[in-house]
Amino acid sequence: MSIIHPILYSFRRCPYAMRARIALYQAQIVHEHREIVLRNKPPQMLAVSPKGTIPVLITSQGKVIDESLDIMLWALSQNDPDGWIPDMHRADIYELIERNDGTFKRALDRYKYPNRFPDEDCSNARADGMKILNDLELRVKHNGALSGTKTTLADIAIFPFIRQFAHVDKDFFHGSELKNIQKWLIYNTDCILFKKAMTKHDEWVKNEHPHTLIIDYKSNTY
Repeated sequence: MSIIHPILYSFRRCPYAMRARIALYQAQIVHEHREIVLRNKPPQMLAVSPKGTIPVLITSQGKVIDESLDIMLWALSQNDPDGWIPDMHRADIYELIERNDGTFKRALDRYKYPNRFPDEDCSNARADGMKILNDLELRVKHNGALSGTKTTLADIAIFPFIRQFAHVDKDFFHGSELKNIQKWLIYNTDCILFKKAMTKHDEWVKNEHPHTLIIDYKSNTY
């Protein structure tokens, strides 16, 4: 299967989808955006990725990529203008992302949605998340970013999840000692890449859109 532009199935509020969209913008990849509703997943998406998670990217060559980090790596392999994957910090970057996607995400889910885990004691979930955030606080304090002095893949892959953590209890988060993480989070959520990635789109339904929604990194018009 060959298509004109890569196709991205996405859901605006999903942190995994956020980081995939940001990477596509950073890599300046023109693509077709298909916004979905999780309770109404389109059969076209499920046909190429039966596990039904978001995001899903279909490249112009027909390759299906249904892990957000793999989408980021694919996009940056096409074009990495600011060196988000520097060789000297590569191992550290991957370790940070692995911890975020594993230990931190587990704590985040139980902090934000304790009712989803009725058989577990979720009372320590926030504290478990804070242990990791305290480590990241020291990294940003000493270096300015999570892995080195400049923004890397680690910052972009992780900040959507910390944003979600912060929103669970904003008073607690902003009243904590995470002053450098707070500034770092504001910097990342104020950047133009994030603002573009968070543009609202109508739900994609086949045959209901007279024009294909093509996302062009050069403008805000689609």
